[in-house]
Amino acid sequence: MDMKLEVVPMPVSDVDRARDFYAEKIGFNVDHDIQPGNGMRIVQLTPPGSSCSIVIGTGMGEISAMQPGSVKGLHLVVADIVQARAELAGRGVEVGEIDDLGGVKYVRFSDPDGNVWLLQEISAGL
Repeated sequence: MDMKLEVVPMPVSDVDRARDFYAEKIGFNVDHDIQPGNGMRIVQLTPPGSSCSIVIGTGMGEISAMQPGSVKGLHLVVADIVQARAELAGRGVEVGEIDDLGGVKYVRFSDPDGNVWLLQEISAGL
């Protein structure tokens, strides 16, 4: 039985602000931005090269009830962390310094609500 992680809920306080951040500053693709009714809005965004998306929105029951900023440590795996860090910084994202843990490198950044992301690069020899 296959089980594919394809959508991760991301709690945010302002859907438009978060959509703009993820699409314009981080470079995620906006796959869907729909309002099916009853106060529901579903925005699904996917990082370039990924088959797993995030979903933000309103009126989605337990997902919408999640505390904005409560997601910590989602990893975006990159081939070149120096280049990825420079690209995000060039787009105005506040990014941390590169932390090298013996061949596994990380760079930390947050969205406007305080959800924490990590860029990760793993050296080929590990």
